[in-house]
Amino acid sequence: MVDLENEVPPLPPRYRFRDLLLGDQGWQADDRVQVEFYVNENTFKERLKLFFIKNQRSSLRIRLFNFSLKLLSCLLYIIRVLLDDPRERNGCWGCSNQSHNVTYIERSPIIWVDRSLPLWGLQVTVALISFFETMLLAYLSYKGNIWEQILRISFILEMINTVPFIITIFWSPLRNLFIPVFLNCWLAKHALENMINDLHRAIQRTQSAMFNQVLILISTLLCLIFTCICGIQHLERAGNNLTLFDSLYFCIVTFSTVGFGDVTPQIWPSKLLVVIMICVALVVLPIQFEQLAYLWMERQKSGGNYSRHRAQTEKHVVLCVTSLKIDLLMDFLNEFYAHPRLQDYYVVILCPTEMDLQVRRVLQIPMWAQRVIYLQGSALKDQDLLRAKMDDAEACFILSSRYEVDRTAADHQTILRAWAVKDFAPKCPLYVQILKPENKFHVKFADHVVCEEEFKYAMLALNCICPATSTLITLLVHTSRGQDGHQSHEQWQKVYGKCSGNEVYHIKMEESTFFTEFEGKSFTYTSFHAHKKYGACLIGVKREENKNILLNPGPRYIMSSTDICFYINITKEENSAFIKQNEQSINSISNTIYHGASRLPVHSIIASMGTVAIDLQDTRCRPPAGPTLTLPSDGAKENRRPSIAPVLEVADVSSIQACDLLSDHSEDEANHSDEEVSSAPEYVKGYPPNSPYIGSSPTLCHLLQEKVPFCCLRLDKGCQHNYNEDAKAYGFRNKLIIVSAETAGNGLYNFIVPLRAYYRPKKELNPIILLLDNPPDVHFLEAICWFPMVYYMVGSIDNLDDLLRCGVTFAANMVVVDKESTMSAEEDYMADAKTIVNVQTLFRLFSSLSIITELTHPANMRFMQFRAKDCYSLALSKLEKKEREKGSNLAFMFRQPFAAGRVFSISMLDTLLYQSFVKDYMISITRLLLGLDTTPGSGFLCAMKITEDDLWIRTYGRLYQKLCSSSGDIPIGIYRTESQKLTTSEPHGSVLRRQSQVSISVEDWEDTKDTKEHMSYCTNHYHRNSTSSDQSDHPLLRRKSMQWARRLSRKAPKHSNKVTERINRQRMTLCKRSERQELAELVKTRMKHLGLSTTGYDEMNDHQNTLSYILINPSPDMRLELNDVVYLIRPDPLAYVPNSKPSLKISVCNNSGGGQDTKDDTQL
Repeated sequence: MVDLENEVPPLPPRYRFRDLLLGDQGWQADDRVQVEFYVNENTFKERLKLFFIKNQRSSLRIRLFNFSLKLLSCLLYIIRVLLDDPRERNGCWGCSNQSHNVTYIERSPIIWVDRSLPLWGLQVTVALISFFETMLLAYLSYKGNIWEQILRISFILEMINTVPFIITIFWSPLRNLFIPVFLNCWLAKHALENMINDLHRAIQRTQSAMFNQVLILISTLLCLIFTCICGIQHLERAGNNLTLFDSLYFCIVTFSTVGFGDVTPQIWPSKLLVVIMICVALVVLPIQFEQLAYLWMERQKSGGNYSRHRAQTEKHVVLCVTSLKIDLLMDFLNEFYAHPRLQDYYVVILCPTEMDLQVRRVLQIPMWAQRVIYLQGSALKDQDLLRAKMDDAEACFILSSRYEVDRTAADHQTILRAWAVKDFAPKCPLYVQILKPENKFHVKFADHVVCEEEFKYAMLALNCICPATSTLITLLVHTSRGQDGHQSHEQWQKVYGKCSGNEVYHIKMEESTFFTEFEGKSFTYTSFHAHKKYGACLIGVKREENKNILLNPGPRYIMSSTDICFYINITKEENSAFIKQNEQSINSISNTIYHGASRLPVHSIIASMGTVAIDLQDTRCRPPAGPTLTLPSDGAKENRRPSIAPVLEVADVSSIQACDLLSDHSEDEANHSDEEVSSAPEYVKGYPPNSPYIGSSPTLCHLLQEKVPFCCLRLDKGCQHNYNEDAKAYGFRNKLIIVSAETAGNGLYNFIVPLRAYYRPKKELNPIILLLDNPPDVHFLEAICWFPMVYYMVGSIDNLDDLLRCGVTFAANMVVVDKESTMSAEEDYMADAKTIVNVQTLFRLFSSLSIITELTHPANMRFMQFRAKDCYSLALSKLEKKEREKGSNLAFMFRQPFAAGRVFSISMLDTLLYQSFVKDYMISITRLLLGLDTTPGSGFLCAMKITEDDLWIRTYGRLYQKLCSSSGDIPIGIYRTESQKLTTSEPHGSVLRRQSQVSISVEDWEDTKDTKEHMSYCTNHYHRNSTSSDQSDHPLLRRKSMQWARRLSRKAPKHSNKVTERINRQRMTLCKRSERQELAELVKTRMKHLGLSTTGYDEMNDHQNTLSYILINPSPDMRLELNDVVYLIRPDPLAYVPNSKPSLKISVCNNSGGGQDTKDDTQL
């Protein structure tokens, strides 16, 4: 065993018992050494240098004292000149009759002056102080080279102005010696420059270089003039004895190149001084002006500063962008200044790039030049944020550059800008636009965030089930007065333009004239009667204690006086005037409020309404799609006419009960056979288990009980679980929805969720086919494998074989998403070129297919489904130009692709972020309408179609009443489709009429046995009901050649040769074959080559002879037409489900994209 005591080292000898008691002080004193740092700064020279040079504040004080001292010396010189009169001195040089010439000059007046003793004492004191200060600073600034200090111009001037005064102290005869003290003005200029620099360092602020250069220029000019004035005045003591004012007059006249000649120098020294000063001015001043002009140009490029005084007295917002395009700028300015209360705001643009020529021209317009300030700088620099006065701004808009090829990198730049602004100005409200949904959680702290891909894909998805949802949302978020198209000659353009002025507004119920009288009533009762009485459509409310907005909370919701009401109207209530009418007119209006357009007698209208009865409601569970309103049976029609139940003030609670919508069985399968039910997969309602990104809103959806293997998600390749290799083999019950995208980004997840939401009926779920250029990653497949009938296929939209394999001939809608790779086009507007041409090819190949396209630039909408010879398209183009000249924010709204909802640009939703500055609820309402957010108790957007059995309702107001009284739905608009017309009241109407008549006459002459190509024309009206496809199918030249061939065949003798007849028939068949038939043959050939059946391909079905448009919140007396699609906000089925026995049949066509009925579903 080792002895531990032997291993312990002994204590040092100095450690005694006293050391243990007193501690280790003695050891510390012996071994430790205190080290002092920066001892070199403790010397006397370093302390002086710290006080005079290094320390910013003390150095500023010293320089200010030096500047004051130089100004004082110049002031004393002026006083000496004013007190000195050379003519009063004794001596011959003071004689008044003394003559002067160039060869002989009396030098005494130039060398000697009259200086009083007090003045001499002051000047000597100033000289002594300046001398010692100069020598001290030279000593402190000495770095080993003495000549560098001596040969400096400032040191030489100090010696010239101080040493002679010090000599006069010791030699009194020299007290009247002339000393050029006026040269201290240059020392004062030098001190002023140093003082400005120290001032900037002391207060930690960088003044603009422009200010410094202007200050230097002004001080240089003043010094030149002051030196010339004093020099000429002193030299002319031996000549004309000029005063200071005469010298000032001479210098101003000379330097301004006027040269009157009344005051001139008489002796050569003064003339030489003038020559020298002019030469110096010609050299120094141009250099100063050149630097000033350069700085001015640089300032014009980078912008100036938004002054602190303006920021504190005026309101301004800051717009941060990566690169400022003219379209983005005009959209922001037009939308921002469309609100009356924002007219006094200023817009400060902070952009790192130089202002381009187009933006510069726009900002020079007086309307914008006084409101918009452009600053070139980065939001990551505190100096630039300080220039924009970000801490005093009312709001900061941070927009991403969507034209970048790498959208993720663009988002990263936006995130850093948002962080920088939040760090610099924590109280400034942030309005952030982000591109990728996975980057949204990085800017969650912002007050308002708009994720572009979230909104884009959700809007494209709703376009497939609620036609033209993109146009509906775009019109709602744009500010308009509803005056677009009011001078048009076509009725649909007038109505469409007027209804486009509807926007979403809010008001507190107790402050409202529209809704205050309905306090304590149900939501549906309030909405119906407010629309009936005022034309305002109430769509949502918000409790005072709740932050969530509820869209159509349903008939069980009771209105409270503190509720915030959200409604759709042409203008907000505060800007409306209410005209009260007498009782007689009110009674007449109440009787005919829904029948203004019918123009029927009152007794006929009352008779047609029949008896009013309240339909009893049963206690059965209502399906999620809502009630089906049906007409009475034949027996019931004999007894009474169809009726509409009144809207109850308070809903009957006993008849409204909750329904278990989370169960696997519903009435969707009630009408199906046992074989269909057994073969159909089992769906469950639940939340998707895998979200592709952080921050996605949970939505209750239709899901599979078990997730699908990844191999089964591939449509065109079979696997061990599934042997199908094309869309037809799957035997889908409903038509397809095909999405063409470049990559399977996380935003594509938001396309699937609205189409699989729990409130969509199971029987109306459309299969979704993702046509991707690049294979999706595992994370995306993991997110979509739980959704029913979702497949993907690797292929391209410009490949006909890929389109046929994915089932384009069986598709109801084809969604074409703009590709990121096309953003690298040299010309910005050419980024959509590939997409437009591909869609045009689809349009020609599959004319019956409803194609929904996303474009980058809204200006390219005019190229969608382009027809060069279509006269109606040319008329719409002319109308668009007129509206643009009038300053319309939506000049392209009358273009048929946009009005019909077949084209959409995400840049049109930029106004959603701009409107949030005034309407902070717009983003929340838009997300609820698109299904991006699901708030308990809030309704959802859907659509239903008007059939022939529904036309007895007649008007929109009666439909409003029927929906509110039966199902609790709130209608917000109509999607109308009608035949295409062109009136001849346009200036070129006669030309169009003649062209139409020519085509009609030729068409009538031809053989019309083929019913597919037969078109009927009405000769009593000056319009046509066809499209330009007929012109392309039957070119005029081809028709004339056919006429000529037929006439020759009639005149020629008939041959009995069968070979000749067969050749003639083949020749005539080829001549008659149109372009449409050629394309159809091409498609059929490729389908046969791929082994696909051609039965589902309808080659001659052309639905392009119609026009579609949206009527937002139409008037109650608007007549309903066949195939109208009504937009509805349906109550949340999970909150409550009223059950009723309906009395009207209106088919709910959530899959009515393009206005097609569900009866046209194709059995594959």
